[in-house]
Amino acid sequence: MTPSRYHDSPQVHSLYGARVALLGAALSQTDPLADAVVLAFRELPKGEGWAQLQRGLAGGAASVPHTHPAIRALLREVEVVPAWVDWDVMDRAGELLLRAGPIGGLVLSLASLPYGYASPGGNKPLAFSGRLTEQAPRRLMETARFVHAVCVPRALHRGGDGFQVTLKVRVMHAQVRRLLWDSGRWDADAWGEPINQHDLAATTLLFSVVVLDGLRKLGLRPSAREAKDYLHLWRYVGWLMGTDEALLPVTEAEMLKLADLILVTQGEPDDDSRALTAALMTFGLKAARTVWERRRVELTLPFSRAVAHHLLGRRMADGLGIERSNIGPVLPVLRRALGVMERVRSVSSRAHRLAVERGDAAWRELIEEGLRGMPAQFHPPTRLSESRRPAP
Repeated sequence: MTPSRYHDSPQVHSLYGARVALLGAALSQTDPLADAVVLAFRELPKGEGWAQLQRGLAGGAASVPHTHPAIRALLREVEVVPAWVDWDVMDRAGELLLRAGPIGGLVLSLASLPYGYASPGGNKPLAFSGRLTEQAPRRLMETARFVHAVCVPRALHRGGDGFQVTLKVRVMHAQVRRLLWDSGRWDADAWGEPINQHDLAATTLLFSVVVLDGLRKLGLRPSAREAKDYLHLWRYVGWLMGTDEALLPVTEAEMLKLADLILVTQGEPDDDSRALTAALMTFGLKAARTVWERRRVELTLPFSRAVAHHLLGRRMADGLGIERSNIGPVLPVLRRALGVMERVRSVSSRAHRLAVERGDAAWRELIEEGLRGMPAQFHPPTRLSESRRPAP
């Protein structure tokens, strides 16, 4: 049976055709290869499974001859690159987000993540794990680290940093899935499987077409080639994350069609959506170490709220409980300023290169400061939040 979170109808079927059944079935499908790796961790001495995985990700399956069969199976799967991957495209595709610098960070935090929290079924693993509401600054910097890592040139080649981080996140998802299964608190009839294929596909869209849309709304002007390249990169990242190829559209139009279908079938934001969004919007207050840092965050909150309403739209932002802001007139000024910068960059290869270098440096500085000397290891969690109770 299709989980009750999925709100399809005859009208939806008439608009989206066979995609409706495909997406509904995906709610009950997970990632068997990664799930088997998590079970292997339990069979091996503490820490040994993770160590085997790390060695294999860095050096390939052949570099760890005595690897557990489940770990070796995952490594061998991702070492075979799909025929559709174009490495020339991949190695330049991340420049779009890198050159966006802090603007890219705004889109990630005020559009991509809130859209993810809006799903009253898809948000349940985060709500149960407590990783955002209880550890907001750390969780958000880990997400930024992941997004930046896959956008660095050559980082997705076998053994590259982005390749390794993506597979670690995939296994971390499988561990959360296992913890939720074991908890006795997961309602599969309502939500489907935890971190299922539907939600993996949605996550890929959050970091691809949602980011692209947000950059455009704030005044950046990706060329047609830049947009196509960026989406190609995230299609491959989605594949590495364990998403079924049938749920990884090729073109921007196809991705937008799938994103629309997800939105119309997921239902309205719920209390977990609003709690997660509140933790996101105020994470800077939790991370502040001094009175001045806290004051600076308080002063920028109205701007963040205005940007969120601009990127999400009034209805979605209100549904997520994001307060309205009276500084909306600032946004046209920001768009005009970015438009001027984009015109200069588009006619000068040197200006383009400088934008990429400065944007990359801004991402690295943000992540380093946010992690505060504690590298993002992406270790699988060992427990869920003790305070989280099943939804009514």
